[in-house]
Amino acid sequence: MAGIVLAAGGGKRFGKPKALVSYRGQLLVERAAEVLAAGGCAPVVVVLGAAADQVRTTAELSGATVVVNPRWRSGMGSSLRAGLAALSFSPVTAAVVLPVDMPGVEAAAVRRIAELASDTALAAATYRGDRGHPVLLGRSHWSGVQAAATGDVGARSYLRDREVTLVACDDVSEGFDVDHPEDLDRG
Repeated sequence: MAGIVLAAGGGKRFGKPKALVSYRGQLLVERAAEVLAAGGCAPVVVVLGAAADQVRTTAELSGATVVVNPRWRSGMGSSLRAGLAALSFSPVTAAVVLPVDMPGVEAAAVRRIAELASDTALAAATYRGDRGHPVLLGRSHWSGVQAAATGDVGARSYLRDREVTLVACDDVSEGFDVDHPEDLDRG
């Protein structure tokens, strides 16, 4: 089972690319890649876009496969497509997707979602009853997800019309994300 970090955005609301944001002494992009790896994902693909050269020289991503999405400005959907495309020749049966701006997700949540990994799986973590990340996409769904992933929607429209196994992760993660600098004080 592979992992995909979506880290290409420019961070308009935040004021800079979130991949370059430090949280508890570590860049968010490094943390997300480490959480996926610690959760059992291999390979881990990190999709960059905004400030990709700076992220490459600043972040420690030696254990990850780095992919640059030249269409990052079009939204998260293009980054999800790029991440799945990078795995097209890999023998993995599923991918766990984690946006870079979710330091509230721990490796235990990834492991819990990963337990459901199969070619046909669709699963998502929940926190306090709300659907969140990580999201598990079985390989048989990748082409459908890629076709549906446009703008900032990602896999949401594809998942809306399908049965998705919801996995409560409240006891192992907080699941919060970072949209503004003050959100870094959480957790």
